[in-house]
Amino acid sequence: MKQEYEEEFKLSGEEVLKKVKEIIKEGNARKIIIKNENGKEVVTIPLTVGAVGAVLAPALAAIGAVAALLTNCTIVVVKK
Repeated sequence: MKQEYEEEFKLSGEEVLKKVKEIIKEGNARKIIIKNENGKEVVTIPLTVGAVGAVLAPALAAIGAVAALLTNCTIVVVKK
């Protein structure tokens, strides 16, 4: 059984979408959590093995909208 672990990235709002796309492209993330500067979860996106393209488009649009509202945030990436 493989264990999950987390990585955190502290970014400005404008860098969030670029980093999320990069994480999805790597392909080993199970979930992405975006937190505001106070540490409160704003968005949680579960990533399934077969999720690509059109399936992720609404999630990426939501991330872009959230990122525009945040000045600083943390991305938590749960990996397998």
